Amino acid sequence: WTHSSLAYAQTSRRCNKVRHETNNAFKLPSKLRMIIISRLTLLLAFIFLSFIANTGQLVFAKGRDNVRDACRVTRYPDFCVRSLAPFSNSAGKSPSKWARAGVSVTIGEVKNVKAYLANLKRHGRIRGRNRVALSDCVESFADALDELHKSLGVLRRLSRSTFGSQMGDLNTWISAALTNEDTCLNGFQGEKERKIKLLQNRVLKVYYITSNALALVNKLTTTGLGSISDP
Repeated sequence: WTHSSLAYAQTSRRCNKVRHETNNAFKLPSKLRMIIISRLTLLLAFIFLSFIANTGQLVFAKGRDNVRDACRVTRYPDFCVRSLAPFSNSAGKSPSKWARAGVSVTIGEVKNVKAYLANLKRHGRIRGRNRVALSDCVESFADALDELHKSLGVLRRLSRSTFGSQMGDLNTWISAALTNEDTCLNGFQGEKERKIKLLQNRVLKVYYITSNALALVNKLTTTGLGSISDP
């Protein structure tokens, strides 16, 4: 039996027992009968809630397995699991849905860091060579965002007739986004100022997430046309 079937059978047996005891309870004096009925009602509620909780745990466990399976192809699986966990049940086993989820999450992260960099440029009091590098970073992230938006657009309209060329475009654009993020990091190489270290950490996190998105897209490429039937 499956876990859900076993849980259902156990719940049915408990409910039958409760019904039997309830019938017997009606033969007792009224005060005692009310006490027994109230306790049986609480017991029935407890059994029902236990069944619901067990079912929820099974669904959660299945979703957790889905995201772990999907993230096995990535270079940074811990980042992948944390960032894509909300999609566990909706994406299921679909490579196309995981690819879309990966790019969608990356777009959100790139937007946040782009805004952070722009704010740092306006108010961060960064001077000299680092200010030039920061300006380059803002431009690089704007380009990366454009490339990721184009990628998401393609993933939303995958076609069997143009699948090969679409996958080629996706690989090109997401790789270009990675290059832009790497260019941003290289502009601050060797710097030890606290503000710059924080900047590097945030950009590096986005680099990892973008790399994971590319791995999920490449997985979709290898699974082929059969995996794009999902809406």
